[in-house]
Amino acid sequence: MTTIVASLGGFLFGFDMAVVSGILPFVREQFGLNALQEGWFVSSALAGCILGVIISSDLSDRLGRKKLLFIAAFLFLLAAIGCALFADLAWLITARILGGVAVGIASTVVPLYLSEIAPDDKRGRLVTYYQLAVTIGILVAYLSNAMLLNYALANAGKSTNWLFVKEVWRGMFGVGVIPAVLFLAGLTQVPESPRWLMREKQTTGSYKELFAPEIKRAMLIGILLPLFSQFSGINAIIYYGPSILHDAGITLSNSFISQIIFGAANVFFTIFAIWKVDSLGRRPLYLWGTAGAAVSLALTGICFFTGATGLPLLLCVMLFLAFFAFSIGPLKFVIAAEIFPDHIRARALSVSIMVMWLADTLVGQITPILLHELGTAQTFWFFAAFCVLAFITVYKLLPETKGQSFEEIQRTMRHI
Repeated sequence: MTTIVASLGGFLFGFDMAVVSGILPFVREQFGLNALQEGWFVSSALAGCILGVIISSDLSDRLGRKKLLFIAAFLFLLAAIGCALFADLAWLITARILGGVAVGIASTVVPLYLSEIAPDDKRGRLVTYYQLAVTIGILVAYLSNAMLLNYALANAGKSTNWLFVKEVWRGMFGVGVIPAVLFLAGLTQVPESPRWLMREKQTTGSYKELFAPEIKRAMLIGILLPLFSQFSGINAIIYYGPSILHDAGITLSNSFISQIIFGAANVFFTIFAIWKVDSLGRRPLYLWGTAGAAVSLALTGICFFTGATGLPLLLCVMLFLAFFAFSIGPLKFVIAAEIFPDHIRARALSVSIMVMWLADTLVGQITPILLHELGTAQTFWFFAAFCVLAFITVYKLLPETKGQSFEEIQRTMRHI
């Protein structure tokens, strides 16, 4: 029950991240967005994420993990209502930033909380449930977008409904009210982190300690893995999937169906990660995942380059999603939540997540520019190169941590 409730923060993270992919074509047309405005509309929530991460490290140590999750749940609710109702673009972006703050808090505190309540031999699995919730949130966003789009198309000219027909994208945003309310209610039933309670009266570490020689390798891993994760190309597919498929000749309605297929594949292969992360281990999954992601992204680029944009394109993208979902996606959270000492874990994890969101913001800004200036094929090859760098980083730096206590992991990190 505790894991499910906490993972609702991941669900809302995934929903908020993916719902914009279906909304983007409508908002672009309604407000006449240029490439720069489009990038800002997408990444404005990511700017909020950065603020959320900044405040989460200190507050989660001072107030506790549970209270901060309450704040995130309330912000998720306000953002969903605002995005559904605000008529002005500036206020709409303000609501997006507010939702981003909630995502930033959840993306730091939920994996931190789950890692601290989990037994050593199940820690990888429990933290991966968070990523599973993210992928389910993405899939639900795709499904609700497709259902609302079909409803709007079926009732065009027959109904004056503003929220679900005339400006259906507002209804797509509004669906987020439901999981936000469930998250708020569920948090009243979960306990505080036992590790936080044990350390509540103790002094927490400072950011200066993150540069200590004994945790240099851990810090390098905690920074590079989320960086490469965001430059793997996953968000190009999530944010711009319908637009890319539409430009490839697939109709807007069919592109939504393709996104649902992508989302289902993401969920399925994340379940594989839950099954194997505590038996096969973090390192083998990460190596196979980064290698496979690089190859599948290269093939995706070839599909666009040669004009093979039907079934071959969908298969290549699904292959990439498979490799991402059982390795790159969940394991960056699992590893970052377990490789740092107790007294600086919250601060170190916040830095790791901060890097993730900074990279995510950058990807959101440059993806439409890359697509326009370089072309779709070259953009996917660009992301494939980063997957190769991720493979090299994991091979050189990452030890195996499955089944080890936090204390055993610290000894391993100090002696390699």
